[in-house]
Amino acid sequence: MAQPFHELQSLPLPLLRDNVDTDQIIPSREMKSTGKTGLADGLFAGWRYLGASGRDPDPAFVLNDPRYRDSHVILAGRNFGCGSSREHAVWALAEYGFGAIIAESFAPIFAGNCVRNGIVPIVLDKAAIAHIAAGEAPVTIRLDEQDVTAADGQRWTFAIDGEAKAMLREGLDAIDLTLLQSSEIADWQARDRAARPWIYLENRA
Repeated sequence: MAQPFHELQSLPLPLLRDNVDTDQIIPSREMKSTGKTGLADGLFAGWRYLGASGRDPDPAFVLNDPRYRDSHVILAGRNFGCGSSREHAVWALAEYGFGAIIAESFAPIFAGNCVRNGIVPIVLDKAAIAHIAAGEAPVTIRLDEQDVTAADGQRWTFAIDGEAKAMLREGLDAIDLTLLQSSEIADWQARDRAARPWIYLENRA
């Protein structure tokens, strides 16, 4: 289960590029296990380090800028998370400590993976993202109110599906969300068993 999300205040890390794909978020060479941990060190490895085989930080890459060491929000451009559907990309972002991504648009599968792993995918227009980036100051994200507020008081609302919002608020994945309805499911099964008992007969062959 992910941590429940309600409100987050953070200086956003400006990664203002379009079409950041999942192989750039975490290159395949960095995926050495099928688990959700041990991936943060490989986050943006192709940009973050000077060589493919080393761990010498590239000072020109924004993730290595000391100003953004404690950032928990990413600012991005269009089509963030495109490419393959690898969930490792979101696992790496979550393990590193990112709790929200503000972008002009997301690849749909990536956005779904974000929700299942406790990261809020927020779509704002280019002007709003530029305003936030120019401020170089913390923003506040409130899930219940579905808004983002800049340090100067400028506020933007964002859309999110009701089920996705519930999953993020409670730190649940899709299975957890279904299990919340277990009593209703059991009641439906009891009614269906009474109405159509032949469906539930054991195979006696």
